[in-house]
Amino acid sequence: MKIGLQTWGSHGDIRPFVALAEGLQQAGHEVTLLITCVDSGAYAGMVSPSGVKLRVIASPVIPLSEAARIGEAAIGMRNPLKQMTMLMEAAFLPAEEAMFAAALELAAESDLLVGHYFMYPLQIAAEQAGKPYVSVLLSHVAIPSAHSHPIGLPFGQSFLWWLSCWALQKTAGRYPNRLRARLNMPLTKDFVNEVWLSDLLTLVAVSLQLCEWQPDWPSSIRLCGFLDMPNMQIEGRLTDAVEAFLAAGDAPVYMTFGSWTPRDIPNQTDHLKLFTDAATLAGRRAIIQSDDAAACGFHSDERVLYVSASPHHLIFPRCAAVVHHGGAGTTQSVTLAGKPSVVVAHISEQEHWGKELRRIGIAGKPLHRRSVTAKQLAGRIRAINPAMQAKAPLVARAMAQENGVAAAVRLINALSGTR
Repeated sequence: MKIGLQTWGSHGDIRPFVALAEGLQQAGHEVTLLITCVDSGAYAGMVSPSGVKLRVIASPVIPLSEAARIGEAAIGMRNPLKQMTMLMEAAFLPAEEAMFAAALELAAESDLLVGHYFMYPLQIAAEQAGKPYVSVLLSHVAIPSAHSHPIGLPFGQSFLWWLSCWALQKTAGRYPNRLRARLNMPLTKDFVNEVWLSDLLTLVAVSLQLCEWQPDWPSSIRLCGFLDMPNMQIEGRLTDAVEAFLAAGDAPVYMTFGSWTPRDIPNQTDHLKLFTDAATLAGRRAIIQSDDAAACGFHSDERVLYVSASPHHLIFPRCAAVVHHGGAGTTQSVTLAGKPSVVVAHISEQEHWGKELRRIGIAGKPLHRRSVTAKQLAGRIRAINPAMQAKAPLVARAMAQENGVAAAVRLINALSGTR
């Protein structure tokens, strides 16, 4: 088949689609992947080792001068619907026209379309072209069930989901409906069940170790596992400075907020002070990731190493624990590395991941970026106990037996009878 994929977001939203595209290409399909990166233009130079056709659309979406303001605004919002609306309007809508035009072209040339669950332009293009559409969820928090809800109350889950779906349609339904109206297509009435989920096939790209299957999920929802792949060329390697630091003492704590790491100097300085003070108070060696520590007045020594980036797959297994923001990709990479986590959530979805890690016993209660102090963060680092340290490798070994890409390829092949 000719299969078209389209994704949008940060590295954690793009990497799983690169992995899936490579898997489908290696399985004999002719694959095209459209990438829209919110915060980087780095993918423009990426080359697929297996021959996937890569197209980069409207990247980066957010200029560096705007990223700090948007991040601060999102962190300060307690209402997840307002968070999502603000992020959509700031980081999705500016690229919507370019993504939609590319999606229409992709739908015309493909036999089957696969999209990031936010990618309503592709879902609409697929429907308009009469092509089958597969949705990929990078988190299971968005699947309605009478047995669970992100709020976590022990009762009333069905009503909470009805209310959530109603509220999401009211706040976000207008986005796809503007495009649908332009094409004279029926309007969406349920943003969750008609946009995020596909009634043909919805792949949940989450490890079985982190996702509790709910008995009332429809048969179209399939848990494939983490869409992982070997280290990507654009992710680089461990530098000589990192190798020397690792060899010079006990395993450090790695500290990163991933794509939520501020890049402007004032916010980056506050971020570095939080991490540095927490590592000092916890009495731990640390590798701290930030864009330009030296410009903020922070310099490496025998206790702390500042890096602009390190490939997660190479660095996490060599650390004692990881402090992170609770992004889907980072969370699963830390879990696969067999290390405990300390989650400092910036938005509600990240808090969900922190709670899942706590549920399976490899993290404590998540902290919140809007209120966290260095003392609190140090306390969470010190609270990593032998039970977490023993449980994390067990979870990792079970997770390593999964092959999310192979499972996803089998499920997509089954749509057309391909073997």
